[in-house]
Amino acid sequence: MNEVSKLLEELEKIREIAKPLVEERWNEFEKLRKEGTEEDFFSELSFCVLTANWSAQGGIKAQKIIGYGFSHLTKEELSQKLREVGHRYPEARAEYIIANRWIIGRLRELLKEDDPREFIVKNVKGLGWKESSHFLRNVGFTNYAILDKHVLRIMHHYKLIDEIPKGWTKKRYLDYEEKLRNVANDFGEHLGKFDLYLWYMIKKTVDK
Repeated sequence: MNEVSKLLEELEKIREIAKPLVEERWNEFEKLRKEGTEEDFFSELSFCVLTANWSAQGGIKAQKIIGYGFSHLTKEELSQKLREVGHRYPEARAEYIIANRWIIGRLRELLKEDDPREFIVKNVKGLGWKESSHFLRNVGFTNYAILDKHVLRIMHHYKLIDEIPKGWTKKRYLDYEEKLRNVANDFGEHLGKFDLYLWYMIKKTVDK
């Protein structure tokens, strides 16, 4: 049995118990895509800014507390709230979020594009390839991989990749993404849901 087959075997073991959680979370993403306001989208985008070099759980906590405040709080107010929830870089992330407010009012149109990721990478502060993929997955895009450290460790362990990169170029990200897409296809799910199954395999929970 090759390493990819071993990974698929491990995923099959958790498919039945994870599936209801995955489907529930995916329905939330699709609902946000269909019904979300510009402030909802910007809140989700800001959540992804916060999770970079931090944690999804921390980002969820911050998002619940701050809500639409991402759209209008002053830098001092926003950085203070981020300090209160224990963010590692409250000042820098507050600056990024405020600098990104120009995109409020344009997000719904952007999300109608087939492939808005590169635009986000180039124009939104604090969102690289991984974080942009995270945001777009969380608003219902199916075709992007979130190559965070947990996923990369799995890919390396099961010999999908030779090394865990310290940084990303477009070419390398797309190459690694394609390797994971092939496994997702073998598992019978698109990349968006496949990430949630991987997350359950690692953490026994389905965050966003």
